[in-house]
Amino acid sequence: MTADGGAGPGSRGASSTVTGTGSAVTGTGSGETGTGSAVTGTGPGETSAGPVAGRGLLVVGDVITDVVARHRGPLAAGTDTAASIRTVAGGAGANVACWAAHRGAADVRMLGRVGAESAAWHERELVAQGVRPQLVVDPLAPTGTVICMVDGGASAERTFLTDSGASVRLGPADWSDALLDGVARLHLSGYLLFAEPSRALVEVALKAARARGVPVSLDPASAGFLAELGVERFLALVEGVDVLLPSRDEACLLTGLADAAEAAARLSLRGPLVVAKQGHEGAVVARSGKVRARVPAVPAAPRDTTGAGDAFTGAFLAALLAGAGPESAAAEGCRAGARAVERVGGRPPLPG
Repeated sequence: MTADGGAGPGSRGASSTVTGTGSAVTGTGSGETGTGSAVTGTGPGETSAGPVAGRGLLVVGDVITDVVARHRGPLAAGTDTAASIRTVAGGAGANVACWAAHRGAADVRMLGRVGAESAAWHERELVAQGVRPQLVVDPLAPTGTVICMVDGGASAERTFLTDSGASVRLGPADWSDALLDGVARLHLSGYLLFAEPSRALVEVALKAARARGVPVSLDPASAGFLAELGVERFLALVEGVDVLLPSRDEACLLTGLADAAEAAARLSLRGPLVVAKQGHEGAVVARSGKVRARVPAVPAAPRDTTGAGDAFTGAFLAALLAGAGPESAAAEGCRAGARAVERVGGRPPLPG
């Protein structure tokens, strides 16, 4: 059962149409999958009169089912290891959207692609967090699933086994420029860069945002997948992004430098603003090749570090939308990250 009393991700009855929250998901799908469904109709902030100015945040990225297994001590190969296991809604993009809404952003929308078997559940979970979902239902692929193996010790460090499923089948045909109506910021999950259909979507979304003057942020998402994609290819794909939000490992990988602050400064020569997330060491804000601020972490007692970086990003973006500067926004991000690691799963507590 979910937190709102509904059925879990394996419940029946999810269809190829997700409605009831301002999103209509019908029609033909991306050219990559042939028979999927695309966002049509009148979505959040969209009117027949064309673009509408607003303060909205549009997040485009992954909506994932997380299976979180918390274990103590090393995994016992070839036999059993006792663990506490929960199935929760997740996905880097969806987590960012939920934390942004939780930290006060008034109009947060989420564009993602899910399987029919859990579409209704994921929609309910997003709505419960105050996010307006635009979920494209894939008729062929299931919702992506991540097995999150969390060390139950003091570090609560996590290791992921990732099946991206429908999430990286999000493609250009699932995009409409009208999705940017009323949007002040666009955030892209870096997981979109790790498959061809979703890479093509990133290109289309970036072009549309630039045409409207909408600033774009991106979180590289995964050092492992980033290494497979290649540093130069990644940097070429994110050219034109206004805010880059790498983790310590991602920043170092992208620059070849061992120090996260130096890596952030180097990356900021390629983009207007870089905010490197450093876990228990806080965050570094860099611009024009120089470190502009070092923001301390907030003390926390970690239970599960899954989604801590997403919490930082969501709160950071909510603060920017409220008019905060990068340093103050990074401080908000650190506060959210501290709260996130004290919870199991990547989402904030439900309102109320």
